[in-house]
Amino acid sequence: MIRKIEHLGIAVKNMEESIAMYETLLGTTCYKKEIVESEFVRTAFFQVGDSKIELLEATDPSSPIAKFLDKKGSGFHHVAFDVEDIETELKRLKKAGFQLIHESPKDGADNKRIAFLHPKSTDGLLVELCQEK
Repeated sequence: MIRKIEHLGIAVKNMEESIAMYETLLGTTCYKKEIVESEFVRTAFFQVGDSKIELLEATDPSSPIAKFLDKKGSGFHHVAFDVEDIETELKRLKKAGFQLIHESPKDGADNKRIAFLHPKSTDGLLVELCQEK
């Protein structure tokens, strides 16, 4: 079951400049920076009420974030939903006809297990499912 919007992912070209801008915009500080080696991405998180903003910067020119930035530039990348049981949700959504990018969860940033749904099956929106480890 999807419980809430966990975070909004925003692709950025320059992490330090973007952190400074979002700290001013949101009136709060970045609470966590992390590199996710498997995804070739550096992340930074901001708490906004019950949800979060995740900034994503590529650490390798062949990464999905680098490709996204080359094609679309900085901006909104994905919406992440907090789920109670990620394996159950993946099975449910696959059975309902959604195309999965990840058939099983993997380790992600911010102490989460994650999996993505392909935008072709979600009206063009990249959807991430997240479960606390």
